[in-house]
Amino acid sequence: MSAENILSPREARILWAAMAGIIATVTVFAVAQGLTYPLLSFILERQGTTSVLIGLSAAMTPLGFIVSAPFIPALSLHLGGARLAILCSILAALTLISIGWTQNVWAWMPLRFLLGVFANPLYVISETWLISITPAPRRGRIMGLYSSIVSAGFAIGPLSLGLTGTEGWPPFMIGVAAFITCGFIVVAVAPGVPKMPRHGEATSLGSFFALAPLLLFAVFTAAAFEQILLSLFAVYGAALGSAEERIASLITCFIAGNAVMQILLGRLAERLGSTGTMSFCVLACVAGCLLLPLVFNAWLIWPLVFAWGGVSFGIYTMSLIQLGERFTGQALIAGNAAFALAWGIGGMAGSPAAGLAMQLIGHQGLPMSLGLLSCVLAVFLMAGRRRRG
Repeated sequence: MSAENILSPREARILWAAMAGIIATVTVFAVAQGLTYPLLSFILERQGTTSVLIGLSAAMTPLGFIVSAPFIPALSLHLGGARLAILCSILAALTLISIGWTQNVWAWMPLRFLLGVFANPLYVISETWLISITPAPRRGRIMGLYSSIVSAGFAIGPLSLGLTGTEGWPPFMIGVAAFITCGFIVVAVAPGVPKMPRHGEATSLGSFFALAPLLLFAVFTAAAFEQILLSLFAVYGAALGSAEERIASLITCFIAGNAVMQILLGRLAERLGSTGTMSFCVLACVAGCLLLPLVFNAWLIWPLVFAWGGVSFGIYTMSLIQLGERFTGQALIAGNAAFALAWGIGGMAGSPAAGLAMQLIGHQGLPMSLGLLSCVLAVFLMAGRRRRG
């Protein structure tokens, strides 16, 4: 019997309203974050900043995710999830105002680090809330919907720069307004969300790594895959003589697949199980790596990158579903914080490693790096299934 059948109609309405509010909160936050990456890069490029410094500046936000992750479980229990989320929304808005005020690459280093520190708890708290209140029979489609909408939020951020431009305060004010809106949404949904779970044995991030190493490697793989492709696909395409407009369109197609396919993959997880669906996503990633050099200049590249975007991020969606299936209580909070840590490490490590491979063996180092990463995860998944069998 599902949780919806046990609840009264009024309680069910509150439950669904809370889930909608949680997803809306993270989506608005994703819009603000998706805007900051290209905006700040454009500004630094106009100032004549070197590509090394631009890359180092961008790395400060995922570094903030990594450093803040171990403190989130204790902070969320001490302050409460809603208070911490509201506080982080306000601090993120103030940080973005400071970034707009300073316009200096060296001042932006610590500020972008703080932006990652303040953004991370919001994702951890929201995903913990959503997994906690989602009825198990519908977990696949709801987590798929969550991933799709948040991905769309990240895509909307850069698109908004087409309306505001990249000069002056207007683009910064969109981000600030989005951060503040997050706080208001949390205030609105707070009565319907659960308190941070205190039951179960307290679990540190280190302990969770021991509990679910394969799950965290899957998150690492999804983050590295996405970051490698978004940051180095332009280099790959240029080496094959492709025009910048075509490369940009292909990257947009990849992001669209990322956003659109998560609901479908979530429904598939409800039928086949999250483990089987994750294996499908990983094998599809491997197939994409093999096909990329063959179809890059053909029309088949368009459906390939669309599907690639969906299955590569689907690895993360399946990880979230498995997290909810396997863990509850304080272990769930620790798991979400560990996911943030693994995502940050994957995002920071992936691009430099793939860039080095491309420097050593040429542009085909891109699909080879992505294929190797996917193959390692596929081997670990098969080994894990054999042990369970």
